[in-house]
Amino acid sequence: MTRPPICPLCDRPIPPGSRQSLHHLTPKLRGGKGGPTVLLHQICHDAIHVRLTETDLARDFASIEALRAHPGLAKFLAWVAKRPPGFHSRTPGPRRRR
Repeated sequence: MTRPPICPLCDRPIPPGSRQSLHHLTPKLRGGKGGPTVLLHQICHDAIHVRLTETDLARDFASIEALRAHPGLAKFLAWVAKRPPGFHSRTPGPRRRR
């Protein structure tokens, strides 16, 4: 049996069939087209884009380590770590415009 991939942001497994998406570490519109991507839970991906603009991501948060160090994301990660691996809910707050 193959182990499910691990979300590099929250360190929880991503079970088959759960909501997930690829995150470009540098946004495509900011020079990241064809650049590195990471597979994240959809809720983790949404949490990034609620808190950070594309410019912020490209300039200061183009790595998992930098994302984890962001105060708002760190608080979210502590909260989501207590949830089951397939957990998903709406992420509060408006999505940033792209």
